[in-house]
Amino acid sequence: MKLLIKLGGTLLDAPDSRARLASEIAAIPHAVVVVHGGGKQMTRYLAERNIESRFVNGLRVTTPEIVDAVLKVFAGTINTELVGAFRAAGARPVGLTGLDAGLVDAEPLDRELGAVGKPVRSDARLIELLTREHYLPVIACVAGDAKGAVYNVNADQMAVACASSFGANRLIFLTDVDGVKGAEGKVLESLTAKEAASLIQSGVATGGMQAKLDAAVSALRTGVGEIVIAPGARANALADILSGNLAGKQIGTRIIY
Repeated sequence: MKLLIKLGGTLLDAPDSRARLASEIAAIPHAVVVVHGGGKQMTRYLAERNIESRFVNGLRVTTPEIVDAVLKVFAGTINTELVGAFRAAGARPVGLTGLDAGLVDAEPLDRELGAVGKPVRSDARLIELLTREHYLPVIACVAGDAKGAVYNVNADQMAVACASSFGANRLIFLTDVDGVKGAEGKVLESLTAKEAASLIQSGVATGGMQAKLDAAVSALRTGVGEIVIAPGARANALADILSGNLAGKQIGTRIIY
């Protein structure tokens, strides 16, 4: 089985949470790729330097000054700390960005957003090579192109691009929420792609959850068999999801065709 796990940046902010997640992921007996975000850390880094964070439709406007911060925070501090946590958990992590070996190429999403990119192609040969040799790719949400440009990419979209090219059987979004909530405010056990689109159209799913559902539907369309949006703060959630040991439990929301 091939798995891609996307870790929300909020889950990586505290050393104890980072270490727990690293330990749980390192114990998975399958080929695993990790993609991570870090929006909370980025906002804090910029605020400490009196650099304004401006958003358009939930995406951070990325000026040349913020591109520099993206490299320092996403590809630097967060990625390196997470790699260190995986080493301590006994894994063999390799820190990467989409720039490495053309793993993820992007193009500008919207001129108004500056250097925010949307993934347009992914070459999974590097992560296939690494996972085959039992290394753990840990990928920051930074992409580029053949001309050397650098783009800030939404981490959910980055995860979908990598999962699709890698041929992942499952894409698991570990987040700071319990799952996808329906109109009545309860976490839904499962959703079809059509039902996910309906939640967005009706205004029930907005903001970050809308972005995740859009990403999930895109992943289904490109061949990923199942997507799970699950609470990363819940201990052993990954093990229970992967083992099917869910008797009497509801862990997150599954999204299938």
